[in-house]
Amino acid sequence: MLPNIHSLEALIRRCLISSRWYSTRGKRRNQTSLYGIISPLGNPNVNVTPELQQWVESGNKVSEWMKSRGTYTLTPVQHAVQLDLIGKVHGYVSAESYFNSLTEQDKTEKAYGALLHCYVRQRLTDKALAHLKQMKEKGLTLSSLTFNDIMCLYSNTGENDKVPDVFNQMKENHVQPDNLSYRICINSYGVRSDIEGLEKILKEMENDAHIVMDWNTYAVVANFYIKADIKCKANIALKKAEERLDDKDSLGYNHLISLHARLGNRDDVFRLWSLEKNACKRCLNRDYITIMESLVRLGELEEAGKVLKEWDASGNCYDFRVPSVVIVGYIEKGLCEKAEALIERHVEMGTSNVWGRLSAGYLEKGEMGKALESIKVIIRFRNVTKDIKLDDKVITKILRLVGEKGGSDDAEKVVNLLRSAIPLKRQMYHTLLKSCIASGKEVGAFLDMMKADNYEEDKETLEILSIKQDNVESE
Repeated sequence: MLPNIHSLEALIRRCLISSRWYSTRGKRRNQTSLYGIISPLGNPNVNVTPELQQWVESGNKVSEWMKSRGTYTLTPVQHAVQLDLIGKVHGYVSAESYFNSLTEQDKTEKAYGALLHCYVRQRLTDKALAHLKQMKEKGLTLSSLTFNDIMCLYSNTGENDKVPDVFNQMKENHVQPDNLSYRICINSYGVRSDIEGLEKILKEMENDAHIVMDWNTYAVVANFYIKADIKCKANIALKKAEERLDDKDSLGYNHLISLHARLGNRDDVFRLWSLEKNACKRCLNRDYITIMESLVRLGELEEAGKVLKEWDASGNCYDFRVPSVVIVGYIEKGLCEKAEALIERHVEMGTSNVWGRLSAGYLEKGEMGKALESIKVIIRFRNVTKDIKLDDKVITKILRLVGEKGGSDDAEKVVNLLRSAIPLKRQMYHTLLKSCIASGKEVGAFLDMMKADNYEEDKETLEILSIKQDNVESE
């Protein structure tokens, strides 16, 4: 049901002010924009999805209201925008209904393209191809966007081998490929490890007089060279990418920094980070995360710690994902005490999962007492925040390690502590049983716990227990 006239008028003003249709040379301080709304939500515990959904629904309601009032006639392009909004909010069935309600005059290639995009968004291959066939039969002008949609559809459904055929059809229909067209095609070869095919399309793109090469394409190529362990060509591609990078494109810098880190190019990582800081003036949390992940990958934990101090002083919104990069780096290197000190420095942002990782780190080192203390912190988190979500992988790792390295009493303590905070899954118990049997421990107590948690012995449980029996018989 649509809101009343006054709220809709306010909604229209909000949407107009925030859209690209509105511009002014005056101060923009009081203007509302989508970025302005979601950018303060830097806290990872805040879900921006409802705000984004509301924004899309607002645009849809405005369009519906304008149409229902009868005082404003939508142009064919605006009908296409409306159709796309309906597809986003209500799905393809509603989009089809809207499309079918249009006059033949309004069923332009834009409207057909918008409905095609709805099908592609929901990965409806049969409907998308049937719709494309209809577009061809009606003699509608097909654009690069049309073919890009079909190529994206095949990429998203894992049918990458079909992408080059669509790319060739585009050229046969005398439609000029754009940068995205080439990039989708290059990606389709890369994911199939066809470096020769990738290079063929790249060369064609470089020789296309209508194309201005971009950093993104060369970064995609570099990524596939790295995966294929062709480091020399990866470095050449990264050099070409950097030459085409906009000075103020922080996302571009982040991407190249990550790729150089994967190649072990320490000096390039530091050089690009310095360039990014000078060019972009203010670094966001995502930028700090990228550089610290790269430094941790390179084993430069001390430098990562220095960057963390820069972030502390930056005034950016507190986000525990930033320090957790360094914390996890310390844990993986066995420097659990340093990790714990860092967690305690950021105690107001700590999470149960990072304490779980710390517990696993202490177990790896055989320091059972410290591991138990870390698990107790997890329990405290759970008691304070009942809806807390613990990473299954972290819990499974703790159970595997306590089975391998702890004594029987230690293992029981850990399992009982965890059971008091979260429901253990069958596969978690199976991991524990395997590690205990492998290290020669009795598992009767854990089988009792499984039964208490309503897990009867199934086929996999019996197979695990048969390993123990085999070990006894072979002794």
